[in-house]
Amino acid sequence: MNRSMKDKVVLVGGGAGSIGAVSAKRFAELGARIAISHRDVPDETAAAATVVQSLPGDGHAALIADVAQTATLTALRAEIERRFGRLDILVNAAGFTKPVPHADLDALDDDLIDRMFAVNWRGQFAAIRTFAPLLKASGDGLVVSISSIAGTNGIGSSIAYCAVKAGIDVMTKSLARVLAPEVRVLAVAPGVVDTGFVPGRGADFNAKTATTTPLKRIATAEDIASAILACATQLGFATGTTFVVDGGRSL
Repeated sequence: MNRSMKDKVVLVGGGAGSIGAVSAKRFAELGARIAISHRDVPDETAAAATVVQSLPGDGHAALIADVAQTATLTALRAEIERRFGRLDILVNAAGFTKPVPHADLDALDDDLIDRMFAVNWRGQFAAIRTFAPLLKASGDGLVVSISSIAGTNGIGSSIAYCAVKAGIDVMTKSLARVLAPEVRVLAVAPGVVDTGFVPGRGADFNAKTATTTPLKRIATAEDIASAILACATQLGFATGTTFVVDGGRSL
């Protein structure tokens, strides 16, 4: 199976980030029209504009939304209907984290926990809930959320981060049942990825991690984007599954 993306409309939530930006480019290269969402803050606005300008093809757009604010997602849905008239694929790539040592229970305070869940779990669910009608109307809708092996091995930037990623895996199973057959729901779980997503992690951390990974390197944003694209183009009979793309790190 190699589904054409021609005339498809893809929304990449958090499309100004590394994985989102590469995913947007890969879909655009196959003929899709791309909408990327970003928060209404200067650095994300500038990054989103740069991504859209770099995409091959025409008709792409950078649009404002904050997944933690459902009203902005509702407004985004209306704008996508106006501009594109449809939506076929939602890539849930918006998220954030803050490193907190697992043993430092007091450092993982209530405000950080609530923010982690508001953005990384509730935000992903709210995006799916908001765009489900358009995805169903497509008749061949797809959701791909970014999970993490932290959700299964309990090793990650914080205990809260591990918990929200486990929640995404469960949400993927639950929504795959209720949105079928019109919409497939999948997730991709990376290990360590060579991006700036986790504050404070740099070349030393990446090099050390690579030595303990069976394939002897960490993932690139392109590795994860390839898995997301495969969900759309190669894995048409898959739903409710989280695909691990970690170079064997979780073994």
